[in-house]
Amino acid sequence: MKIAITEFVTLDGVSQGPGSPDEDTSDGFARGGWLVPHMDPAFVKRASDWLDLADGLLLGRRTYEAFARDWPQITDPADPFTERMNTLPKYVVTNTLTEGTWNPTTVLRGDAVQAVTDLKARPGRELQIHGSARLGDSLLEAGLVDTLRLVIAPAVLRSGRRLLTRTGTPSGLRLLHHEATPSGLLLLEYEVTGQAPRAEYQGVAALT
Repeated sequence: MKIAITEFVTLDGVSQGPGSPDEDTSDGFARGGWLVPHMDPAFVKRASDWLDLADGLLLGRRTYEAFARDWPQITDPADPFTERMNTLPKYVVTNTLTEGTWNPTTVLRGDAVQAVTDLKARPGRELQIHGSARLGDSLLEAGLVDTLRLVIAPAVLRSGRRLLTRTGTPSGLRLLHHEATPSGLLLLEYEVTGQAPRAEYQGVAALT
């Protein structure tokens, strides 16, 4: 299976609490809910198409507990995500939980990189990381991520937990798809290509 990350971020890279003011108030964060005003049918359609590719969800403990609390409470049959989020296999990377409450759940204890490497060897399409920014960042740095999908909101929060903050090997990306929605969200899909290339600028003529 491939590993695909889907992250909602602001223009200044904040990924914390996109869905509601009280989704994630850790470290005193009080600016949650910044994605919701910009959600529109074009975003919902693209996000639903991405979720269609998932054979499982790969989550860190913090995101898992928030999702396990919130998703089962959404009972609207017209919601395009609820049934799939609640029924897809969940794999939670943690050394503090012994079992899950949001079934079907498998707890992955021990070394996260090795556990995910073993999962990638199984047949299937995508294991998708939603939220779980620190887990996604560590797996990207370890070279295990195949696809990175970003939904960039037209907002600058100036506080909150940011995406992709680890030091280590730089990652190169190839743009596969880009789209701007009517509400101003920028949807970007990248293939991870290995280590980021570098070069020295030698004038415009050298670029052709």
